[in-house]
Amino acid sequence: MSATLRGVLSIDEGSTGTRAAVVTSDGASGPSFYQPIAVLHPDPLRVEQDADELWRRTLDVARQAVRWAGDNAVEITGVALCTQRATAVLWDRETGRPLAPAVVWQDRRYAAELAELAAEWDPVQLARTGRPVGTRSPFFWAARQIEQNPQVAAAAADGRLLFGPIDTWLSWNLNGGTRHGVATSNAAALGGYLLREHRWDAEWLAAVGCPAQLAPELVDDDGDFGWTDPDVLGVRVPIAAAMGDQHASLIALGALEAGQGMCMHGTGTFVGALTGDEPADAATATAGVLALPGWRSGGRTRFSLEAYTSTTGSALRWLVEDLQLFDSAEQVGALAGEHPRERETWFVPTLAGLRTPVAEPGARASLTGLSLATTRAGIARAVLEGIAHSVCDTVDGVRSAMPAGHELTRLRVGGGLAASDALLQSQADLAGVAIERAADSATASLRGVAYLAGVRLGLWDSLGEALHALPAGRAFEPAIGEDERQELRAQWGRVLRKSLPEEGTTC
Repeated sequence: MSATLRGVLSIDEGSTGTRAAVVTSDGASGPSFYQPIAVLHPDPLRVEQDADELWRRTLDVARQAVRWAGDNAVEITGVALCTQRATAVLWDRETGRPLAPAVVWQDRRYAAELAELAAEWDPVQLARTGRPVGTRSPFFWAARQIEQNPQVAAAAADGRLLFGPIDTWLSWNLNGGTRHGVATSNAAALGGYLLREHRWDAEWLAAVGCPAQLAPELVDDDGDFGWTDPDVLGVRVPIAAAMGDQHASLIALGALEAGQGMCMHGTGTFVGALTGDEPADAATATAGVLALPGWRSGGRTRFSLEAYTSTTGSALRWLVEDLQLFDSAEQVGALAGEHPRERETWFVPTLAGLRTPVAEPGARASLTGLSLATTRAGIARAVLEGIAHSVCDTVDGVRSAMPAGHELTRLRVGGGLAASDALLQSQADLAGVAIERAADSATASLRGVAYLAGVRLGLWDSLGEALHALPAGRAFEPAIGEDERQELRAQWGRVLRKSLPEEGTTC
């Protein structure tokens, strides 16, 4: 490598693990260093992590990436962070130690209490923040910790208590405790972030009992998160960007203009699309569709829409590992590719309830239309078709909420399931939109936030230039007509309705 090659140390801290790599100015990236992080389930409603473990393992992979850069003559010019969203930490400003286990975004311990607030606050929150009250609120959790945890209460009384999501926790540790800020895209995931005003909603914080001074300072996603402490990381460089993981994927998958979208397949599948300089109206959107800041840079917010299907990759894992119906996810894709689309066998992958097109936690999965003529390949095809339909429900939800004058024009797709040609062709057919498989999606979040930081640091003139070096992926165009697409989607709607509890809302 050239001695003049520069790069961004990019850290991707996810729900079950943390990784780091150096993304260089030529568009390439070094090896990805990874460490798992335990997720704790003390009871059926609580989901927690050890914030100290999370920091130690993140620092370990970051130091490995720094050593790699030194060994390969790459100059690290800055640090970028992308993180799981809405997982939050409370810690002591003086000792730097967490005062309670981190509450993970999947936690539901306060769902019943938040449901009591929802009747009054959902219309308000949807209009102001682009999202409903939901089943978890980090600010509500922080307020209850102050009430119930003596250590937290004492720190709050002494002015030593700090709060924030994972990007705040990591940047505060990296900068030696000199800066306590939260990236805009992560602030929105906490609830109580006013989309149009770019400030915290004091009324909501009061409603959940959280002291307003506990909310971290709002920072642009490529704003000032301080400089790294050389005693911590071995280098002193600016922490030049921080983002939520799916927001970073928007950038990495090339959604830079209104109407461009991304679909990231993992345990579940996220669909997102940019909507321009004004937020969409979440109050009139399909259930489960959120209006969010895509990212904020230079005082300007690029707004987005997002929807989520919770069981896609996890449905395949269940079929392969738990039921052992197939040897691997790859086998499912291969068998499905050998079998034509049919109208009799259907798989509804709602193994953890339904979010979109209706919110129905009690929805159950189903495999129907079996006969003695049904083959393993036929079941595999039904599985991938069912996943594609579920994802297309979120695509349709996002599409219907796009502001007037904007249309969803393209979806770039990444993640593990994106390796299946059969799935992506079904997605293109059923969504009626061109699908492009990203050439390198495994590190999408990590690269996306590195591109945002790199533009700020002068490695690239623009995000478009950073993306230009990436190879084009394979495109999948719709192969069926609109009438057939509408007929298939209508059939799916009838099948999906049957999976809902009798008292559930119809699709």
